[in-house]
Amino acid sequence: MSTTSQKHRDFVGEPMGDKSVTSLSGIGEILGKKLEQQGFDKAYVVLGQFLLLKKDSEMFSEWLKDASGANSRQAGSCSQCLTEWCDAFL
Repeated sequence: MSTTSQKHRDFVGEPMGDKSVTSLSGIGEILGKKLEQQGFDKAYVVLGQFLLLKKDSEMFSEWLKDASGANSRQAGSCSQCLTEWCDAFL
């Protein structure tokens, strides 16, 4: 079983609300700025992209790598975070 960061647990443990894109696990300040420049300024906007891709973790990870330059670990962390959030709140 993989371990998750405190950031991941904090995000998955409560409703998303108006959280910044950088509150997502795997998304730091640099990747956050790249996403913000493309209009993905809030976590719920990134969630929308995840849902448009039908919660397909592989497709989402590829999109995130293309959109922000994230590496595989960062994209996987963000994808897992959104998957678990959806399981808890949708």
